[in-house]
Amino acid sequence: MKLFDFLKTWTAGLTLCSAVACTTSAPEREVYLFTGHREPALDGLHLLYSYDGYRWDSLQGSWLEPMIGNKAPEYHNYLTGKPEKTKFAPQSMMRDPSIVQGPDGTFHLVWTLAWAGERAFGHASSKDLIHWSEQRAIPVMEDEPTNNVWAPEIFYDETKGEYLIAWSSSILPEHYTEADKLGTNGCHRLYYTTTKDFETFAPKKPFYDPGFNSIDGFLLKRGEGDYVLIVKDNRKPGYSDLFCVTAERPEGPYGDPSEKFAPTYSEGACAVQVGDEWLIYFDVYRQARFGAVSTKDFKTFTPIDDRISLPAGHKHGTIIQVKESVLEALKAEEARRYGKSE
Repeated sequence: MKLFDFLKTWTAGLTLCSAVACTTSAPEREVYLFTGHREPALDGLHLLYSYDGYRWDSLQGSWLEPMIGNKAPEYHNYLTGKPEKTKFAPQSMMRDPSIVQGPDGTFHLVWTLAWAGERAFGHASSKDLIHWSEQRAIPVMEDEPTNNVWAPEIFYDETKGEYLIAWSSSILPEHYTEADKLGTNGCHRLYYTTTKDFETFAPKKPFYDPGFNSIDGFLLKRGEGDYVLIVKDNRKPGYSDLFCVTAERPEGPYGDPSEKFAPTYSEGACAVQVGDEWLIYFDVYRQARFGAVSTKDFKTFTPIDDRISLPAGHKHGTIIQVKESVLEALKAEEARRYGKSE
């Protein structure tokens, strides 16, 4: 082929490629979504978004109104053996919303149904975070003398092709350890269940027990055979802070705790990988603010409060990465609902 003929063919190929949008175009970029609630957690799911994992903005309003749980005016308090009034009943609540996107693209959301009086967590699913399935209560502790199912955290185990949901529930005073008794509040332990289809759930099992009052377990995968669980030491006063433990499998067993890395009276931790670092966000609740640390090994932690910004009032949720088109659809729906310009 002569040089002139070659150049004609090459130029024609470029024109055709441009006309039909070559299949080698860059993949769609991902952004970050941060679920959460706003006190008193009666209006439902709130969402923040970020393009860099550090600076966050709000999507206006609630994206899923709670419809189930917290209806009974009283519940039986297993710690006192007496009836107690149910906080905010008969209004439904949605606290601590945790989300994951499954391999089929479906988002699964779980949440706390009540401060006390519910022995189940809530579940709903969505393809776009705008239209949602029917809400269901999953009664994981119905056979246990406990007052609550707090902060369910959902994790997809790609190795087994199943979802693991962990939560904290109160235990009876006769089971308190000496370490439990260092605090003056009620005591909790972490439990978990698994499911492949959200129809059938495995019987609950103990998840992680450090021998003292602990809640707010957040699970992440750092690599093959390398899992990290972030936990809150919930003894008060004098404790109420965060640490990490590691394991070779999602369900454990977990090893020795790391150094504590957040201010006392921090809770609701979640983590996301940004570049070669992990950012751990947490609610410094007595100061009504969020804090964060960065880490590469979950042994040493660097405070990065001066590098993050979140809207006031955001509470306890989880961070996921989604395609930018998911966020753009949410923004378009926000504009439709509230008359905002995109």
